[in-house]
Amino acid sequence: MYQRIVLFYLLAANLLTFVTYGIDKYKARHKKWRIPEATLLLLAALGGSIGALLAMRVFRHKTLHRKFRYGVPAILLVQITAAVFFLCKQ
Repeated sequence: MYQRIVLFYLLAANLLTFVTYGIDKYKARHKKWRIPEATLLLLAALGGSIGALLAMRVFRHKTLHRKFRYGVPAILLVQITAAVFFLCKQ
């Protein structure tokens, strides 16, 4: 049961992150109000790092910014390390 809740959360977080990055790219192209970079990075840190990486590739968005190019993969690495640690403890 616990695993299903975590899986659902991660799927939702990654979908939300992917869509949010896409919206920000749309807004960037149309010179509209943008989503703050801190929000985009926070979404990645809250479990949406895979969605962020996919969105960066699909939308070609934030790929030139160092804090995204290196930060999002670093967040994913920390999340994978934490998941392995907690899974091995069980």
